[in-house]
Amino acid sequence: MVHGIHAVTSIVKNNPERLIELFVLQGRRDKAIDPILQAARQSGVRPQECARKTMDQKSQGENHQGVIAMVTAPKHYQEADLPALYEKAGRKACFLVLDNVTDPHNLGACLRTADAAGVTAVIVPKDRSAKITSTVSKVASGAAETMPFVVVTNLARALRELQELGVWIIGTAGEATQNLYQVDLQGPVALIMGAEGSGMRRLTREHCDELISIPLVGSVSSLNVSVAAGVCLFEVVRQRQHTSAVQTK
Repeated sequence: MVHGIHAVTSIVKNNPERLIELFVLQGRRDKAIDPILQAARQSGVRPQECARKTMDQKSQGENHQGVIAMVTAPKHYQEADLPALYEKAGRKACFLVLDNVTDPHNLGACLRTADAAGVTAVIVPKDRSAKITSTVSKVASGAAETMPFVVVTNLARALRELQELGVWIIGTAGEATQNLYQVDLQGPVALIMGAEGSGMRRLTREHCDELISIPLVGSVSSLNVSVAAGVCLFEVVRQRQHTSAVQTK
């Protein structure tokens, strides 16, 4: 089940073939819902009106915003797809690697940020990691349906493959001696974010080409992983846009 205006809109707009059923709150008609209903009908799916109690049960207590879609499972990319994803992005390749991130809200927020920053793909290990669920889709506000999501059996092996492709592997660690703003992020990069508190696993850390930190000037000792991902990813965006601006002058 996918629920929420943004998540369902993304489904009917980008992947209408995944739509199986559409449930709408009885009597709900407005400019946010109407385009969803129209797109569903064009895909051959007839929207079903349901009472609020039924909608609440289908969403398992989550805020459905009056619309719920039953869809087929999203496509998951695998390790074998990494070369093709890299080839498509070329020198602009930017991968976000989430190591040990198990909270679905954090994964959803990271997917949303990754989409906004133009990330090539989000990579997670098969074990000890959150996967795409209705909660993740809701928090991601549609990004779960557009961002390539790569689930790898062996994260260390996937990192080695990225290195062989020419991707610079950068891990984030609070004790790193250089900070985010001191490194060159203009070439193909993979940024690794660990879970808040535990950070990256030892084997993941050993496969990094470089470790960086985010300079913190307040009293807190760490940032939520989705916030940290946003800080790092948009520094990549900033550096690349600055270089493009200089080259066009």
